[in-house]
Amino acid sequence: MPKSAEKTATYEDIYRVPENMIGEIIEGELIVTPRRMRRRLQVASFLEGELVPPYRFGRGGPGGWVIYDEPEIHLGKDVLVPDLAGWKEERLSTLPDEHRFTVSPDWVCEILSPSTARIDRIRKMSIYALHEVQYAWIIDPSLMTLEVFQLKSSN
Repeated sequence: MPKSAEKTATYEDIYRVPENMIGEIIEGELIVTPRRMRRRLQVASFLEGELVPPYRFGRGGPGGWVIYDEPEIHLGKDVLVPDLAGWKEERLSTLPDEHRFTVSPDWVCEILSPSTARIDRIRKMSIYALHEVQYAWIIDPSLMTLEVFQLKSSN
């Protein structure tokens, strides 16, 4: 029996996602997940507070980075919303006029929850690698773990 044709998600589908949810398009599929709950929100807030002073402003760190909370990143046909993402200033010298980022970030951070873990670990990580995101962090608040990934050249 032939498989029925599935509708490819469009950006218009994201506009129909309720405000308390996050809509992403991954490999043509609309993925809807809940916005951060208490634990993930605490981790994201703490991490942003720790990273922005040294990486954005150079207080005790290198400076020269732009870091955003839940940016909407358009990578080819995929629309991803990591918990945090960062760009070196020279790669993102002018901010977009709207909320869409079309330049691949240099770093992303995904904070896992039971409803996002599989998507974040498997589907999104491969897209980040395909679009040459150099660093990716996965934080699991329930296990209190941080996994750090760096994209390596196959040359």
